[in-house]
Amino acid sequence: MSVYSSASSKGLGSIRTMSDLISETSNPQRKYLKLAMLSMERVRRDKERRSAQMRVRDIDRRAAEIDVARRELLKSAHAECDLEQPEQEVRRPRGSHEQTPCGLKVKY
Repeated sequence: MSVYSSASSKGLGSIRTMSDLISETSNPQRKYLKLAMLSMERVRRDKERRSAQMRVRDIDRRAAEIDVARRELLKSAHAECDLEQPEQEVRRPRGSHEQTPCGLKVKY
């Protein structure tokens, strides 16, 4: 029988190592690595939150500007309508429809 028989030979897979004795959850290096990854994710999420809050502030500011502009335009339109209306209202027959400077008024 040969010294190198297949029954008694051992391969790389049969070598015992210390890594088999330590589980992944009890490995301190893995815990520190997980802690570092969570810290980096937290920093990234905080940055995303600040960016989103800035966008919301910009949207709110623009919405307020739009409201002011709309109020000014409506105020100006109402002032023009008040100036263009005659002092006395002209009587019209029932059922007549006429568009006035301030919009369409329909009488039933």
